[in-house]
Amino acid sequence: MTATIEKDVWPTKYWEDVGHERVQCNVCPNHCRLAEGQRGACFVRANHGGQIVLTTYGRSSGFCIDPIEKKPLNHFLPGTPILSFGTAGCNLTCRFCQNWSISKSRELDTLMDEASPEIIARAAKELGCSSVAFTYNDPVIFMEYAMDIADACHERGIKAVAVTAGYICAEPRREFYTHMDAANVDLKGFTDHFYKAICGGQLDNIKETLVYLVKETNVWTEITTLLIPGENDSAEEVDALTKWCREALGPDVPLHFTAFHPDFKMLDRPPTPPATLIRARQIGLRNGLRYVYTGNVHDTTGGTTFCHACGAKLIVRDWYEMLEWNLSDDGRCKKCGAKCAGVFNGPAGDWGARRQPVRLRDFARR
Repeated sequence: MTATIEKDVWPTKYWEDVGHERVQCNVCPNHCRLAEGQRGACFVRANHGGQIVLTTYGRSSGFCIDPIEKKPLNHFLPGTPILSFGTAGCNLTCRFCQNWSISKSRELDTLMDEASPEIIARAAKELGCSSVAFTYNDPVIFMEYAMDIADACHERGIKAVAVTAGYICAEPRREFYTHMDAANVDLKGFTDHFYKAICGGQLDNIKETLVYLVKETNVWTEITTLLIPGENDSAEEVDALTKWCREALGPDVPLHFTAFHPDFKMLDRPPTPPATLIRARQIGLRNGLRYVYTGNVHDTTGGTTFCHACGAKLIVRDWYEMLEWNLSDDGRCKKCGAKCAGVFNGPAGDWGARRQPVRLRDFARR
């Protein structure tokens, strides 16, 4: 925590006065209790004037157009471009963070781009993006900014996507997800020890978020688990995780097992062998999940969407390139007519694997 905050702050509502000249943030289970001028563990929410404020509203660490499959979302508007951005900070402390230069930043200089929700929505529309992603760091910590952007996007027919660890309390969770169309939630492991020792969080809270999303909202939801050698990649843990997904969420929620590479504070671990991801995918399929994928490795089979009814190849992918599309416009298998779970809107997009940086200041001048 630091005693310095910016002059430009944004009011928030999920906090309470707990006495002793401190206020408590109630956005996430960290429940940071802050004295005047202090920032929370996330770095972006602070005590300013006896209330919790957001210090990064309207500021971003940069914008880029990605393929939506990179989020990863394989069943939400496949093949389309998505305008991606983040801010700074995070409410978890994952030792393996792959975006640590952004999510672990404690410098507001990281926030190079300034953009209002209206400018972001207009840019997404003019750039031909079907959706906007709050990613690189967790949007729950800048939820007020993310929700306003989502609303501005919806006015222009643009979807809103949250790429999140799901670490959020029940009341703000309900409000936040009324503004979202899709989410990819990191289920980082499946033991309390892993979450506490490696991530600084609580597994039960993430499970609550997933159950809420799948059972109580219309937010299209997919899950990502980064498999780290020697930490969360055992067959027993993968078996428990996939059984829970099938029992608690049902068979249709896509699950992505992705490869770890040494980064941040886990430079002593080797990259995940492709065989580990392939084994995890097989375990998930055996436990009744219909859509299990491998990521961050070259595995065409593990990137392909198969029909759960007849086994036909519905979408064949090579990394982020789409090689085959065998779905009707409403998402049905062309061979047997079975419905593929997901959000489909006509033929697949053709964005491919391109990655295009964007300068929002160019749109602000218009």
